[in-house]
Amino acid sequence: MKLIRLLSIDSTNSEAQRRLPELSSGTVLAAREQTAGRGQRGNSWFSEPGANLTFSIVLKFAQGELPARNAHWLNYLISNVVVAFLQDCGVDSQVKWPNDIYVGRRKICGILIENTLRGDSLEASVIGVGININQQAFPQLASATSVRLCTGRKMDLDACLEALLALFEQALPQLKEEPSALLEAYTARLFQKGEQASYHDCLKEEQITGVIEGVAPDGRLQIRDSAGMLRLYQFKEVSYIL
Repeated sequence: MKLIRLLSIDSTNSEAQRRLPELSSGTVLAAREQTAGRGQRGNSWFSEPGANLTFSIVLKFAQGELPARNAHWLNYLISNVVVAFLQDCGVDSQVKWPNDIYVGRRKICGILIENTLRGDSLEASVIGVGININQQAFPQLASATSVRLCTGRKMDLDACLEALLALFEQALPQLKEEPSALLEAYTARLFQKGEQASYHDCLKEEQITGVIEGVAPDGRLQIRDSAGMLRLYQFKEVSYIL
């Protein structure tokens, strides 16, 4: 993988999108500082400069290589890789569907995937990742944590990025060869899976109590409500009540 290091940028995802035509598949843009980091649902992502990993991976696909209907496989891939990386750091984590990474009830990683389509298949994907590594105070987000807070150890950021990208390269062939294995590993790591919890149904604007059972083949979250009905949700159709 080709690594491009940036001292300061608004957002590695934004920079990758601006430079997308000239970047080869497998290029990684990593920044010491993001001045306007972006997260899911249009949220901002604040990261203390020089304390964490903030990077984007560019992937490009041949025509028909990855159908748009299977774009959620990229969620499984990067989420599994981040969980495996954190495990190697001594941190047990889970995936809060679709692709936030939590330690207990505290967020340690945010992921933003932006896809470019060619017809009914993916032409390119920019996978943005922000992992809290050495940051110890989160004045803008009380429910956050970091590897250092979890382990008490200060980490070498260059070594962390190298280790994570090695895991990503090892897992990447599963997109073509073993997508079912990606889903199996992802489902096993789901936050609150098998636990009764409260959620907000954004479609019906109601609070429900239910149990996450897994993820459907099309990527929808499966929640069995207290009445025994299986509800399926796309992204932004349900939110966690924590």
